[in-house]
Amino acid sequence: MVGVLRLSLTPRSQDRLIALCGLLGGAVLVAFKVYDRPDHVPLWAVLAPMLVMAALEPVRRTRPVLAVSVGGLAFVASLFAGSLLATLIMYTDLLYAAVIYGSRRMSRILHLTGGATVLVLSTLTAIYAGTPSALLVAVVSSLVFLAPVWTGDVVRKHRQEAETERLRAEQTALLSEMDRREAVVAERARMARELHDVVANHLSAIAIHATGAQSVARRQRRAEDDPLVEALAVIRENSVQGLAEMRRMIGLLRDSGGGEADESYAAPDLAAVDALLTKARAAGRDVGLAFDLTEQGERGEVPVPVGLAAYRIVQESLTNALKHSGPGLVTLRLDFRPAELRIAVDSPYRAGAGRELPGARAGLVGMAERAGLLGGSFEAGPRDGSWSVRAVLPHAQKSEGRA
Repeated sequence: MVGVLRLSLTPRSQDRLIALCGLLGGAVLVAFKVYDRPDHVPLWAVLAPMLVMAALEPVRRTRPVLAVSVGGLAFVASLFAGSLLATLIMYTDLLYAAVIYGSRRMSRILHLTGGATVLVLSTLTAIYAGTPSALLVAVVSSLVFLAPVWTGDVVRKHRQEAETERLRAEQTALLSEMDRREAVVAERARMARELHDVVANHLSAIAIHATGAQSVARRQRRAEDDPLVEALAVIRENSVQGLAEMRRMIGLLRDSGGGEADESYAAPDLAAVDALLTKARAAGRDVGLAFDLTEQGERGEVPVPVGLAAYRIVQESLTNALKHSGPGLVTLRLDFRPAELRIAVDSPYRAGAGRELPGARAGLVGMAERAGLLGGSFEAGPRDGSWSVRAVLPHAQKSEGRA
């Protein structure tokens, strides 16, 4: 495979290269005496205008007025001393650069002076040498004084149009992005209203009715282990928890939709595990459950999705231990590793029929889905007389479809 070498020159380097090429070309022409009256014109008279033109090339972008003014004087001097093609070409380049990099006023002045020069030269030639010579002078002088100016004017207009189109495209893209964001904000606000007005109200009604049914059950003096009482407890607990999560979600939607932030609706993370254990210890005293937390490694900065998933897995595991475990010790281990977080929960296992309450195993499915979304693993089940929960949550999600 043949590589192509691409030279990237700065504008100043380009100007210097043009000056160097002009000098080399002029030196070759002078060496072969390719200029007017080589036998009568001294060499310095030919070289001086060429050197002036080459010296002006590096400033043709930064100081176009100076370059074209001094260059014009040097060009006139070369016509009287000994016209050299390299001097002529560099002068036309200065005219072109003056239109490109100069002001609009400079472009108008060069059009007027160029046209006036062509007119004066062709008129004088017609008077003293005849019409055919005048036509020739008009064509040649137009190529020298007007063609570079016209070309520069066309190029400048194209550049301005291109810049205008680029700015218009950027403005259109910005407006499109603003419209997209406004649509997202409006949709999130609508979702928040729907969740608040429909789903949250239904969950509130479920919780209220479950609480009322529990009151009726207590008046009927039903036992705590009665399946109906346990089912009502599960219904109320899940509806209250779902209502709290729904309110948190509504707060997040409103916050992302431009509303005021509500810290009570912030997504939970591992920092709230201690609060979970405190509640679990208080609830577990009556059933003979104790809870212990062990952490290994440096917690450091845990990504937000990983922290949220870990919190939910721990929360569900502790809740299941309170619902289904026998008396004993529930151990929670968090192993913080550089690339992943490992969660292990072991609780006393109580086998037997009659423990399948409404909503059973839905929590296990939810924990497995949270771990799977992060590219991790999850398993739960009886092991050595305990109910074991194991989850591995990578800090970075696995990429798919990588070629």
